[in-house]
This record gives sequence, C-alpha cells and structure tokens, in this order.
Amino acid sequence: MQQFAPLLGRWKALPHAVRTSAALASLALLGASVIFGVVAHPARGALFASPLHPEQVSEIQERLASWNVPFTPTADNVIVDSSRRNDLLLRLSLSGVPHQHLETTGEALANIGVLTPQSVIDAQTRSGLAGDIEAGLRGVDGIDDARVIIAPAKRAEFADESSGDASASVRLQLRAGTHLSTATVNGIRAFVAAAVTGLVPQRVTILDDRGVALGDGDDGEEAAALQDSLQSALDAAFGAGVAIVRVRAEYAGDRVVRHDVRRTAVGGAPIGRSSHAESYVDGNKRYRHEDVDDDRGSETRETVVQTAPGSIRRISAGIFVDEARAGDLANVRDVAAAVLGYDARRGDTLTVQTVDFRRAPEAKKDVWWLIYGTVVPLAPALVLALAAVFIVRLVLPGASSLATRWIERTSVREASRAVSGLAPARVRTALVDEPPHAAAAIISALPAATAAAVLELYPQHEREAIIRRMQRPQSPLLGDPQEYVRRHG
Repeated sequence: MQQFAPLLGRWKALPHAVRTSAALASLALLGASVIFGVVAHPARGALFASPLHPEQVSEIQERLASWNVPFTPTADNVIVDSSRRNDLLLRLSLSGVPHQHLETTGEALANIGVLTPQSVIDAQTRSGLAGDIEAGLRGVDGIDDARVIIAPAKRAEFADESSGDASASVRLQLRAGTHLSTATVNGIRAFVAAAVTGLVPQRVTILDDRGVALGDGDDGEEAAALQDSLQSALDAAFGAGVAIVRVRAEYAGDRVVRHDVRRTAVGGAPIGRSSHAESYVDGNKRYRHEDVDDDRGSETRETVVQTAPGSIRRISAGIFVDEARAGDLANVRDVAAAVLGYDARRGDTLTVQTVDFRRAPEAKKDVWWLIYGTVVPLAPALVLALAAVFIVRLVLPGASSLATRWIERTSVREASRAVSGLAPARVRTALVDEPPHAAAAIISALPAATAAAVLELYPQHEREAIIRRMQRPQSPLLGDPQEYVRRHG
C-alpha cells in the first residue's frame, strides 16, 4: 500500500471537478466497453428446436468436436453460434447425425401396468428387444445404422393350422465403401439369433441398404477382396497411383459332382487277357472252338469331387500400369498372378497394359500464396483496426486539446472563486505557482482595481507575459463568447 500512497495523494490533491470528470470518463469508457462486448459477441442459441436424448447429445458433441466447432453442451441440446446454425444443421444432416433414438426394453416396458393385455406386453417386448439389437449393431465397424424386425414363433392351436418358427429380418445401412465379409455377416446373424429366444441363425435374413441379401456365397465378395488385396500389394511395392486393378470373378451356379475311377494292375502284369482258338480235324471229323478270358485282379481307386454353388469358376483381372513405369510390367504380372492365384487350366485371364497417366500439373502454391491465404481471412479485422487507429489519431489531438482546456478552465474557475474578495497581496501569493496563461485567466476574472494591484506585484517580464495573454484578439464578426453568455444568460 505504501507504493500507492503517492498516487493516492496526487489524486486527492486534484480539484474536485477534475476528479469527478475523470470518474465520469472512466465510467463512460467502462460502459462503452461493455456495450461493445455485448454487440460484438455473436448471438448464441440452441442448435435443435426440440430436446435431444442423451445418446444423441453425445453423438452431436463428438461430431462438432471433430469439426473444431465451438459449442456449449446442455442436458438435452447444444448451444452454438446462431449465425452458423443452418450450416451446422445441414452438415449434420448430410452426415446422418444424430441417429434416431432407439427405444430400449426398459423404455418399452416402463408404462406396462397390471391390466395391460398380454398381447400388448409381447409387442412392447419385441419392440424393445429390436431396439437393443439395433443399438448393438450400430457399434459394428462399417455399419452406420440398422433396422430389426422380429417375428415370434407361432404355435398351431387348431388341427388345420400350421406352426411357424421364430424369424428375424435385419436391414443394414453401411458406410460408403464398406463391404462386410462373410465372417462378419455370420457373426451378426449369430448375435441376432442369440438375442431372441427360440431363434436359430438360419432363420435370420440380412439385407444391405441396396436390398441385396448378405451371407454365405455372397457373389462378388471374394473378387472384391482379391481386388483390394492386389491393389494394396501393388501400391506398397511400386507406389500409390502407379497401377489400377480391376478383378472380375465368375461363380458356379450349380453343385457339380465328379467321379474319377482308376484301376491299377497287380504285380505289373496285365489286368485281363482274352484268347480265341478254333481248330478242325478232318480225319476224326472233329471241330474245336475255345474262348479264354483271364482276369488277374487289380486295385481300384475312386475319387469323388464336389463343387458347391457359389465357388469361383474363373477369374478375369485387368491391370493398368502408368506408362512411365513400363519397365515394371513383368514384375507387376508376377505379383498379380501370385496374389490372385492365377490358374490357366481353370480359364483365368490376366491382362497387364500400360496407360498414359499424365495429368495437368497442379499449380504450386508458393510463399506469396500462403501469405495471401493468411491475410485474406484477417482483412476485415485489419481494416477495422486501421480505421479505428486512423479515427483515434484524427480525433485524439482535438479531444485532448478540448479536455485540457476544460480542465484548465475548471481550475481557473476554482482558483477565481478561491481568491475572490482577497487582498491583492494574498492573491499574488496564491498565484505564485500558476503559469502566465492561468494567472491571466484568473486575474481577468477579478475586479479592475484588484487586477491592477495584483499585476503591480509581479516583476516586469512576468507582468508583460500576463498582460499579453489577457489581451486576446477579438473577431470582428463574433464577440467574446463568455461576454455574450454573461449578458444573455
């Protein structure tokens, strides 16, 4: 506190009018700052018109955080800049966020009462169970959303009715570029079947967003896997963008069974021998005919080959290589044959051609472009700042001069009141530290006799300086404003 004591003493030494003016100016500046902060601060409001569920709020928060969008979370909504509300709603809609709220089993059975019919309880149970399954499927990699319909088992109550097993239908909405493998589809089928009592995996039907059934023997799955594998291998070996791979596979539609029976002779001798003999003796009049079949035994081996429907019958692959890498065609062909499992006896085809991949050169962004990209977003703020500095530089001298004159006049007025009615000697003592212009203003406000007596007490050079300042030039068109106010006030 001791270091502030001199400042406090100086503040108390100032005239009352000066301190009041400084306080009012500080309050005005503070009020202007608050008003400017309120006006400059962007308006904020709720992002969604209706309340959200907790899982939807979490989903929105994750997406906004990934976009580096400032927000304030609440219990059932998100507060954002009102000027960006429409843009954010459009971006969220295009990205499919937030997902529809899923009614879980707990929510579905929350309103069940003692008098609720059993059919309604069963329907609510199936609805809640479907919601639980859909929520679980949303967490699978590559699945954006899911819709599950459960059909319960039906028991035959009459002789002419037939019973039915429980079944389920699942429609998956996949992310762009996602392809589920057979193992993933079988896992989803087992997951759904395990969640429903009496449901077996064979009774679960899974469709994608195109309406194509997923499961065993999914046509195109192995071809897509081979294409991705070959493309990644070529990119890793020769660089990204050097080759373009396309693979097409033909699948067998029918089950084929082939039997192969082979007999091998025992001991190296022929398996069988046949001989024919015929003779005629004229003397005895005899005729002889003899046929001999000899089978020495063999080893028999039978091979049965079954080809299931959906297996690959033939692979056709086309690889386009950049013309600049024409020297790598042989290596590309060898890698492709190894990755695809190329088999010429099966009828596979593998074509490798060079293509000109030249494209229009991209304009390089130099340092000036980076500077331009940095300055342009800041241009409005810079213009406003420069305009503010220019206005302050233009107005500040005049405002400072007015403030200085106002303070001087206030000081002179206070001093004039203090010395009015005093003797000339006491007035001279009170004005001993005042500069010539302040002394001239104070002496001018005194009666003529008192002013003359006070001037006589000053030295010659100080008296002349005070008199020069007391003799202000008057405009021929306008009189003294103070005199005018004194006369007509």
